[in-house]
Amino acid sequence: MVESRTVKILDTTLRDGEQTPGVSLTPEQKLQIARQLDILGVDIIEAGTAIISEGEQRAIKSIVKAGLRAEISSFARLLRGDIDAAIDCDVDTVNLVAPVSDDHIKKKLKIDRETLRRMTMEAAEYVKGHGLKVEISAEDASRADMAFLKSLFTELSDAGVVDRLCFCDTVGVLYPERTKEIFSALSDLNTPISAHCHNDFGLATANSIAAVLAGAQVVHVTVNGMGERAGNASLEEVVTALDLLYGVKSGIVKEKLYETSRLVRNVTKMPVAPNKPLMGDNAFTHESGMHVHGTLADTSLYEPMDPELIGRKRRFAFGKHTGRASVKMALEEMGITADDSGMEKILSKVKELGDKGKLVTDSDFQAIVDDILHIERKERIKLLDLSVVSGKNVYPTASIRLEIDGEDKVEAGVGVGPVDAALNALRKAMSGSEMNDLRLEEYHVDAITGGTDALVNVVVKMSRGDRAITASGISEDIVLASMHAMIKGINRLYS
Repeated sequence: MVESRTVKILDTTLRDGEQTPGVSLTPEQKLQIARQLDILGVDIIEAGTAIISEGEQRAIKSIVKAGLRAEISSFARLLRGDIDAAIDCDVDTVNLVAPVSDDHIKKKLKIDRETLRRMTMEAAEYVKGHGLKVEISAEDASRADMAFLKSLFTELSDAGVVDRLCFCDTVGVLYPERTKEIFSALSDLNTPISAHCHNDFGLATANSIAAVLAGAQVVHVTVNGMGERAGNASLEEVVTALDLLYGVKSGIVKEKLYETSRLVRNVTKMPVAPNKPLMGDNAFTHESGMHVHGTLADTSLYEPMDPELIGRKRRFAFGKHTGRASVKMALEEMGITADDSGMEKILSKVKELGDKGKLVTDSDFQAIVDDILHIERKERIKLLDLSVVSGKNVYPTASIRLEIDGEDKVEAGVGVGPVDAALNALRKAMSGSEMNDLRLEEYHVDAITGGTDALVNVVVKMSRGDRAITASGISEDIVLASMHAMIKGINRLYS
């Protein structure tokens, strides 16, 4: 562990993160994420690239006007039009990108090194002349001539026209040992150095940490590691590792990390891999009987940290590796007692389903318990009828008939697709009951068989307050499978 020091966090989810293929945010969505980043404690928010469009400018202006604590930055090329667009948005900082590798200088910009040097200095002076902060992002720095880069950084620093100098590993070819050499060589400059790492070889987090340990005072990150190609350094990984493993602090409120990750995941519609460090669903989930038994004895045996430090909770899953400890604990949480014979039957059935490759959801487990222990549980909600209309020139519309607590309920809903329409109709039907605090956290669908008549398995994760459960539904009809999964989960949550 290094001696205590601090690092500033620049989050570029709204700029580099939005460059993730398939992601495009509205001004309202950008503002929503920016507010959450400010709550999280991010020091600098790169809100976007002002020159891109009028919508981008509206988004940046709305973030600037939101009165956030964080410094707000706009990305810009070394072009007067880019810079003016950023200045017009009233940002605090303009992040000027200066390609510094010879390939970028000659092949993309079609100029020479000295012309780039002059353009960079003039752009920085122009921004400074408008009273704004300047960050220079040296694009493709990891493939540049280090002597040229150092001389450029030194000239900019000595001129007093920059507030930060950023070394960008644009295509993710750095490795920790080389990163340490580079940032150690740059640490004698009078201007703070930033690190911007991409994850093409899976080393963005490691390189960001190496940069900070070697003297970088600012690190660029994105929530969930979003970004072009393989993404950027992950905010949650970099911050947590620096703090817990190296003693390097930041202003990030770690307890807000998970809710921030979830918000960005939901807004961008970009899923997070189950095994993603810290934020993935499996990060603090235990199935193995040996691991569950050990975790119940002492959580540190199979967890590197308390999940609550980053806003998470540990979870115990069911499958073929499940042991008696998991079953016993789950039954206790359900307020159910079972003798040894009943426990063994439940465990055997769970393992049997696991051996068949089936995901044993919370609702599946409850059904197993109810069946083996002969527990009759009243279903509070039943699906009686469902019809969906969808076509080229009509909004998908669903009509649903339910029995809720013994009372017939009929509702209709529209959506962007037939599943969305059906779920909106379900929400409307439940809105007048106590079951109106339900949140759908995740929705996932897989084809079990091939062909146009394939069986599909829909798995949903839903929550109510602090309680979350998973449920699944199977059908040849994806809408019915979705409704079965939702209703199973609802009955489980509100039983």
